[in-house]
Amino acid sequence: MTHGAGTLIMGRRFNGPPSSANGGYACGLLATRAAARLGANTVAVTLHAPPPLDRECEIRAAGRRIHLWDGADLLASVSPTDHPIEALPAVTVARARAAEARFEGLAHHPFPGCFVCGYDRPARDGLRIFPGPLDDRGSVACTWLPDASIAGPDGLVPAEIVWAALDCPGGWTAPHTTPRVLGWMTARIDSLPVVGRRYVTTAVLRSRERGTLTNTSALFDQDGRELARAITRWMAVDPDRLGASTVGSGDRPGS
Repeated sequence: MTHGAGTLIMGRRFNGPPSSANGGYACGLLATRAAARLGANTVAVTLHAPPPLDRECEIRAAGRRIHLWDGADLLASVSPTDHPIEALPAVTVARARAAEARFEGLAHHPFPGCFVCGYDRPARDGLRIFPGPLDDRGSVACTWLPDASIAGPDGLVPAEIVWAALDCPGGWTAPHTTPRVLGWMTARIDSLPVVGRRYVTTAVLRSRERGTLTNTSALFDQDGRELARAITRWMAVDPDRLGASTVGSGDRPGS
């Protein structure tokens, strides 16, 4: 039996591809709404279709699951999970800064306007998370300085933004031979970041097969204390489907 559980609107600011929401943000926004209703500390979100921007979507409960619908189209499903999330070693700020200078997206970015990892955004509009390769194969890291434009009333970064920050690094753990988007995610947040402080995000590739990447990601403060961790699964998509580009352009960092 299904019944209505409210509505959800993802604002245009929070895009990933040009015409749909950033996957991590969409998952985080839905997860924060669904977790309490499901009575679960940790949930997993599956994205079935690109979440639209600036459109009211319906949240429906069905037993131990929550679904997000856009009319007759199923967009996402949320369910409780006890899936273990492996801990990652902390990365120092110095190593993360060196890695972000090697960010592949500076030369080739399928979605240069992405709210999280896109550089083609107005100042203080996107998160400007630019994960570049570490010494270890399949590992990336970068620094992140959340600004006041994303602050909650308590001065902390909202949980859905943390989900977004944990999402995009995983998409850069393998070369972008074709555009990829988030398909599934689960996250655990122990502490919310404070606006105006610098953090480190990192991700490690766990498996790659048939166009799918599975990654573990984590968020640390400057002292190496973990604030949050996640597992993400990314899927290759047709560039024409989401308006992806193959070569980025715009206001690049440092330009």
